[in-house]
Amino acid sequence: MEGTGSFGAALSRYLLTQGVEVFDVNRPDRPDRRQRGKSDPFDAQNAARAVLSGRARARAKSGDGPVQIARMYKLTKGSAVKARTQAINQLKTVLVTAHPDLREDLARLNNPDLLRTCARFADDSKHDEGDEETVLQATAPRCACPPHRAAHRADQGRGTPLDPARGTPRPQLLAAVGIGPDTAATLLITMRDNPERLGSEASFASLCGVSPVERSSGTRQYRRLNRGGDRQANAALHRIVQTRLRFHPGHPGLL
Repeated sequence: MEGTGSFGAALSRYLLTQGVEVFDVNRPDRPDRRQRGKSDPFDAQNAARAVLSGRARARAKSGDGPVQIARMYKLTKGSAVKARTQAINQLKTVLVTAHPDLREDLARLNNPDLLRTCARFADDSKHDEGDEETVLQATAPRCACPPHRAAHRADQGRGTPLDPARGTPRPQLLAAVGIGPDTAATLLITMRDNPERLGSEASFASLCGVSPVERSSGTRQYRRLNRGGDRQANAALHRIVQTRLRFHPGHPGLL
């Protein structure tokens, strides 16, 4: 089945609950699609050939456990962080072209004081450029709320998978040096709710894009970096390694 993590997720979950073994099939190669065209019968034939030949051996993700909840929660948090950053950049862009008196009054403030000051602007401005203050006053509330609070609004009063104090799906991850709640959630999202799909550490390394790729020719034997895999998991592993190198450079067993 194609798209077990998107459009086919509901059908894949139903088949898994019925005891049907589901394999995740990648979309057809682009050269083959250009030559033969695109249609549902062709896609079904390609999927069947991929399974029968053994090329498609990855079992479909279940997507019905706590890791799926962590994925949705992390998407909410990521969008909140992006919206807050965009609002702060917009506010500072307005300040660049604002009236000199207004810009001088606000230039010496740090971000928290700047947001509080802009949020308290009244309609009867003491400056000549009242419209600019109106824009700043309307933009400041979008920046003032910390991103973690914006992400928690949808789940107040309940435990969240990204908060170690409220029950992480795999609390043993947080015990390791260099792994925080966000990094642990990223790795869990990569593995999904059925980690038995990964047969070894090598398969997990390939999934995260940290396994070297063979690039040998003749007598030259060398490898290159893997540019594929889950780039979010790749970045999470990089942060873990950098944190351990920085805070525990001589500790054996941490790397």
